[in-house]
Amino acid sequence: MSLRINQTAPDFTAETTQGTIQFHDWIGDNWAVLFSHPKNFTPVCTTELGTMAGLEGEFRKRGVRIIGISVDPVESHGKWKQDIRVATGFDVEYPLIGDKDLKVAKLYDMLPEEAGNSSEGRTPADNATVRSVYVIGPDKKIKLILTYPMTTGRNFDEILRAIDSIQLTAKHQVATPANWKHGDDVIITAAVSNEDAITRFGSFDTVLPYLRKTRQPTA
Repeated sequence: MSLRINQTAPDFTAETTQGTIQFHDWIGDNWAVLFSHPKNFTPVCTTELGTMAGLEGEFRKRGVRIIGISVDPVESHGKWKQDIRVATGFDVEYPLIGDKDLKVAKLYDMLPEEAGNSSEGRTPADNATVRSVYVIGPDKKIKLILTYPMTTGRNFDEILRAIDSIQLTAKHQVATPANWKHGDDVIITAAVSNEDAITRFGSFDTVLPYLRKTRQPTA
C-alpha cells in the first residue's frame, strides 16, 4: 500500500555516512527531508546532491534536517563526495543512507517490488522510479511526497518553497495560492468567518465568495 499524506513516516534503522541511525530519533523535534537518488557516480544525481549541499543552510534556517539515500553502499557514498565537490563546488556534509538491501527504498515505495532484493548488479535503468522526496514534520507525519522521473533533476528551491507553505499553514488558518512565495499574499481558509478574519488578519480582499486573500501572517 502506498504511503499517504498525514501518515506516520515509517521508522527504520540504517547505516549512513555518519554512522547508524534510528530514523525517528534522528529527526527528533525537527522537520526532515528524506530524498533518494538512483545511483552514485551518475550525472543528474551528482548535480542534485551538490545542490542540496549548497542549500543545507537554508533548510537549517527552517529547522529542517536533510538526509539522502540510494541503494549504493555507504563506502561508495564516501568516494563519490569528491566528484560532487568537483562538479558543484559544495561539500556533502549531510548523511547519506546506504540501502544496499533495498529495505528503506521498499518501505518508502521508492522501488518496484520486482527490482530485486539487493543492490548488486543494479544499473541506473533499474532505478527509474527512485527520485523521490518526503517532507516529514516533527510529529513524524508525512507532509509532502514528490516523485520525479529518472531524467528530470529536482528543483530543490521548490521544495524549500513548499516547506515555507507547509510550516506557515500549520500555524495559521491560511492556504497558499499557485506559485506562492514567502511574503506573498495568502488565502484565508473556509473555516474562518469574515468576522474572525478581521480579528485575525486585520483586513482581507474578497476576490470571490470562496476566495479571500490577505497579507501573509508574520507572527
